[in-house]
Amino acid sequence: MPVSPCLRLALPLTLLLAGLSACSSAPAPQSWLETISPYRIDRVQGNVITREQYEALKSGMPRAVVKDILGTPLLTSVFHADRWDYVFTFRRQGAAPQERRVTLYFKGDVLDHFEADALPSEAEFVATLKSVPTEGKLPAMEASKESLQKFPPAAAPAAAEQSPAKAPANYPPLEPASR
Repeated sequence: MPVSPCLRLALPLTLLLAGLSACSSAPAPQSWLETISPYRIDRVQGNVITREQYEALKSGMPRAVVKDILGTPLLTSVFHADRWDYVFTFRRQGAAPQERRVTLYFKGDVLDHFEADALPSEAEFVATLKSVPTEGKLPAMEASKESLQKFPPAAAPAAAEQSPAKAPANYPPLEPASR
């Protein structure tokens, strides 16, 4: 049976119009990017230096004491042996990136002077690490008397019934007697 030319033209035209009408109801591409985004892990790099650690530094301290206070520097250079750089970066999805630098200058083995960006206190830094707060009240973490009565009473441990073993009065030597 032959198909009329109007029918041949009507089917592709109908499919084209249906496809175009579906596209008009879709949100703009920019709004798609706002609603759907890939998960990105938090990136922490470098040494966290707090205001309390920085305030503990004093000119004239030996390198070993500085390393005890701040830890191993992130950057040391063979060409700048008298300079230590502590760099810290923290990138979290949905938050502004944090970046801080602390630079120490030595004369020989002694701290000469030091400079840093604005540093947070330890409490301020820990507050920035908190994840998204949970919504609603958290349930109590204890069992009610009614729920505890559902379980049989615990039996006394068998080891408690036996008397504890006495420790020997004299212990054998750890090393053989010298000759």
